[in-house]
Amino acid sequence: MHTKKAINVWVVDDDDSVRWVLEKALTGAAMHVRGFSAPSDALNNLEDLEHDKPDVLITDIRMPGMDGLEFARKIESLDASLPIIVITAHTDLDSAVAAYQSGAFEYLPKPFDIDEAVSLVRRAARTNGAEATEVTARDTTLSGMVGQAPAMQEVFRTIGRLSRSSMTVLITGESGTGKELIARALHENSPRVQQAFIALNTTAIAAELLESELFGHERGAFTGAERRHIGRFEQADGGTLFLDEIGDMSVDLQTRLLRVLAEGEFFRVGGQDAIKVDVRIVAATNQDLNKAVTEGRFREDLFHRLNVMHIAAPPLRDRTEDIPALLQHYLTAASEELGVVSKELAPDALKLLQRFNWPGNVRQLINVARRLTVTAPGNEIRVDDVQEEFGGLLNNDDHNCEWPVTLGLWAATTLESNNAVPLLELAQPEFEKALISAALNHACGRKQEAAKLLGWGRNTLSRKLKELGIEG
Repeated sequence: MHTKKAINVWVVDDDDSVRWVLEKALTGAAMHVRGFSAPSDALNNLEDLEHDKPDVLITDIRMPGMDGLEFARKIESLDASLPIIVITAHTDLDSAVAAYQSGAFEYLPKPFDIDEAVSLVRRAARTNGAEATEVTARDTTLSGMVGQAPAMQEVFRTIGRLSRSSMTVLITGESGTGKELIARALHENSPRVQQAFIALNTTAIAAELLESELFGHERGAFTGAERRHIGRFEQADGGTLFLDEIGDMSVDLQTRLLRVLAEGEFFRVGGQDAIKVDVRIVAATNQDLNKAVTEGRFREDLFHRLNVMHIAAPPLRDRTEDIPALLQHYLTAASEELGVVSKELAPDALKLLQRFNWPGNVRQLINVARRLTVTAPGNEIRVDDVQEEFGGLLNNDDHNCEWPVTLGLWAATTLESNNAVPLLELAQPEFEKALISAALNHACGRKQEAAKLLGWGRNTLSRKLKELGIEG
């Protein structure tokens, strides 16, 4: 009777506790595990072994003596077919990209789910390993790409996976989620990094001028065209062209763009000669393009051309654990911009801002950091410094007991104005809006939790949101 050989896994990590946890979990999953506290020990054993080599190797990034990325490159030179899983507590974009460029099979940030780690090892063991391509990891610094939340880690992993390619990418997400930052990261961690990154917001250019802006025009092509204009496609030749808000492009211009993507050439407005370009397209939109295709507002064939790879930029309310790091990053940036000492957030002020729903996402957070740097007295930002529009408290010492008095004054004033609309009909919708918004902010946008805070069921909250016209 044939018996399957147990998966042989080597774990290289200078943290005894991490090795112990992985060894216990993998052994419990019927795998054979060997642990090493230093990359040099694992390398020596790998070179000496004739048989029983590992099927999968797991390594940390930051270790004394030799970091995990250098170790991964050495392993790849010895055995390109050996799948390497890189784990690290340093969950930044650079680590994710460098891990993939060093030949890693997968990148797993700490703290990781142990079941996910076991599943990943099994998947890695089933592969034969990708053919090695020698790529030197670059040191890149990307302002604002901050995130330990799972949704951001997935963005980092996708950027890492694409770092050796020039695939077309479609980035979707709400306004203010940092879609251009992701596009720049894709470019700066690609084979085209030495070439131009050209960005164009298609809604910032008048519709009648957008064709010329994209493809250029010849002198005399139209009234006012006094000289030849080189368009964004030519400017981006060899590099990356980022087309933001692609969902708002006219159908006629979509047709021209599709032709360029299909044929790699175009004509300037008023031109007779075809111009060939080699441009990587990264497009972004805050719209639902599937819906736009169904409604006939966006060409289906262009959608498929753009949607070769997809990255979803998560809204800030889905990554609240990143808010402290983002605030600190942008408070530091604001202080440098203004030439003042960087301000610190008091714990209760930070808690208040973490509870805020951030409808404007990271862009709104950047503006808040700038405003607080200017308006907050002293070097510490306190609860009283946080404006009410960003989840701050009412600007008085007795905000918990003053609101009934304020409401009474409003009622008296309204009655004196001989308003014909009944008081409750005027006040109740606004009262409910205020309570619903407060509950949603406190629950970080989670409707089930917000409904519980209000004493409602989720269906009641959904109905009220629709009745009151609240986006939730």
